[in-house]
Amino acid sequence: MPCLSRSWPLLIAIALGGGMNGRDIMPAATAAELAAGAAAVNVTPQEFPLNMPGGFRANQATEAHDPLFVRTLALSSGDTEVSLSVVDSLGVDPDLIKAAKAAAAEQTGVPATRMLVCSTHTHSGPSSSGTSGPAGVYRSLLLAGLTESIVAAHARLQPAQFAAAARPLPEEVFNRRWFLKPGKMQPNPFGELDRVKMNPPNRPDVLDRPAGPTDPDVAILSVETRRGKPLAIFANYALHYVGGVPRGQMSADYFGEFARLMPSRLRAGDDFVAMLSNGCSGDINNIPFGTSRPPREPFEQIRIVARKVADVAWEAEQSIETYRDDISLDMVERQIELKYRRPDEALVARARQIVKLSDEEAEQRLPRLAKAYARRTIGAAERTEKSVTVPLQAIRIGDVAVCGIPFETFVEIGLELKHASPFSQTVVVGLANGRHGYLPTTAQHRFGGYETWLGTNRVQEDAADIILQNLIEMLRQLHDNAA
Repeated sequence: MPCLSRSWPLLIAIALGGGMNGRDIMPAATAAELAAGAAAVNVTPQEFPLNMPGGFRANQATEAHDPLFVRTLALSSGDTEVSLSVVDSLGVDPDLIKAAKAAAAEQTGVPATRMLVCSTHTHSGPSSSGTSGPAGVYRSLLLAGLTESIVAAHARLQPAQFAAAARPLPEEVFNRRWFLKPGKMQPNPFGELDRVKMNPPNRPDVLDRPAGPTDPDVAILSVETRRGKPLAIFANYALHYVGGVPRGQMSADYFGEFARLMPSRLRAGDDFVAMLSNGCSGDINNIPFGTSRPPREPFEQIRIVARKVADVAWEAEQSIETYRDDISLDMVERQIELKYRRPDEALVARARQIVKLSDEEAEQRLPRLAKAYARRTIGAAERTEKSVTVPLQAIRIGDVAVCGIPFETFVEIGLELKHASPFSQTVVVGLANGRHGYLPTTAQHRFGGYETWLGTNRVQEDAADIILQNLIEMLRQLHDNAA
């Protein structure tokens, strides 16, 4: 196959419907000259206050410290086009994503099932589920901006060349789930003792060993024009978020700072679009357990991590020897049904007793967050739906694969997918096409801990096994299609 050696140098229709239904949606694989387009649309809210989800305390934002964006990379080869969008959000509402995809599909002719939309998981971004006041205004803004970004990337398609690479950045990722030394575990909100704890006290008399691994790789999909001008970079790193944002301020966290830095790293023009997606980081954060770092001023650690990720992404890009312009594209989407977890009668009865207590009584007599999880337990018991249908996606870009999972996915799942994949490089994107809670492995469920609790984890305990089986099948199907 021919290749290119690397060279230097709105009116948006608001739709309410979703995408196509079905088990597998598989377009024909095509091999032709590659075209690519990229767009970034500012979706920073203009009306405040706005609720920022992600925690157990209300956090109303009154200003934005830095802008929030939707960034999209569109790729086309022959009669197949796919797009990858990254939204600066904790987790975009699945119905909003479906509506934006439907609107973009109507305007571009590209099926909604060939669009991947993921969230960065910044914990200092606005909710996307509001319906009135500033929250409702923001939802409309985000819906229009997401649609516009996909449409604009499609409109900017031009002859392009593609390559992928990865380089490790191990010093900024830490597994946040730990086994503790004997006698140090405290009861969880359900009055039980877990075997592991999320974010334990960072003290040698408490910590025993981490309960899982990390994924150190910064992966990049790099796209240039045929003349070698940088056009876009889609990066991926398995790090939850950094934080250190003062209360009341919005920020795109290190994802936004990475996007700001990359044009200077690559000496790119104003039309270059850099985006950083979140990998399988459901149990990974930026706290150096077992050691300590000096205190940071607000946003300082965000800048430090973003600079390191940008530097490693640059190193990965510099390692590329060959870009190809004859890339074949393929994509499959599979809808899977997962059962909701249900509390037993004893747990529900306990929860109903707890919610009767005053906040002060609950704080004095019960484990931390007991009342919050009692409410979640009752909510799970009263949920009328027995299951939820979620999308899984796999994309083939030449000999590179991208997988999308709509959960805060544990790192072991991403590592297993990469190991089982038949492709030379596989990128696994978390919080893709929605956010349905945490996705621990079956083994991690046995250890307990925050991410496994009923109300934090919503679906059946073997969901990770089901998702892995499906995605591995999808990857093999894409690989066989290309043979």
